[in-house]
Amino acid sequence: MSIRIVDLSVPMEPTPGAQAVELVHHTHEEGSAGMKNVFGCTDADLPDGLGWATDTLTLGTHAGTHVDAPWHYAPTSEGRKARTIDEMPLEWFYSDGVVIDMRHKLRGSAVTVDDFKEALTKINYTLKPGDIVLVQTGTDRYWGKPDYFDAGCGMTRKSTLWLIEQGVRVMGTDAWGWDRPFWAIREEFKQNKDSRIIWGAHYAGIEKEYCHIEKLANLDKLPRPFGFKVACFPIKIPGGSAGWARVVAIIEE
Repeated sequence: MSIRIVDLSVPMEPTPGAQAVELVHHTHEEGSAGMKNVFGCTDADLPDGLGWATDTLTLGTHAGTHVDAPWHYAPTSEGRKARTIDEMPLEWFYSDGVVIDMRHKLRGSAVTVDDFKEALTKINYTLKPGDIVLVQTGTDRYWGKPDYFDAGCGMTRKSTLWLIEQGVRVMGTDAWGWDRPFWAIREEFKQNKDSRIIWGAHYAGIEKEYCHIEKLANLDKLPRPFGFKVACFPIKIPGGSAGWARVVAIIEE
């Protein structure tokens, strides 16, 4: 038996249609100055006169593939202080994965409870407590393009709560965000003035504690919709509303 690992994360890089990221690479030539200062040496003491290469990354916690903490949604969850990303139990972030294919949904549309039920019936799978659900919208194909921000479908309060009721504590999407694209929510709110639709899938975390992953990628590279593990450990940021993650699928073959 062998193990194959599939990367489900986007690169942490400046890209149109996503949160700002500034990445600066400092060369070996630049690093030599720092090494000479630290060690009191000269160029002759360093291999080819070169030092260490380093990088400077400036970004928010919601840039790139990341895990949102309950604190991101609201200051309280289930009637108590919402937990920040460093407070979440690591056991949540390694478990069986299942891909729910929503690529047929129209741009800006809502993924409903019935959509989830139909998709699970199609692959003959029943959710169990602890499963990590990955919603495939196909939005990752727009990564690096301005259309990325506005593409794909998204979840609602009801569909999010339904997943939680099945025992799912971590769920994710390959779209920019877990909710529908902002333009779609704004357009609907303009018509019906129903404030319950504003960020409804995120605000579900006020009622029931959960985490979600945003900006996944490569779900189409998985050989099957279930029968694999997902590891999505978030970076430990004290008091953070989110943490970056290198999300991977682990497949036994």
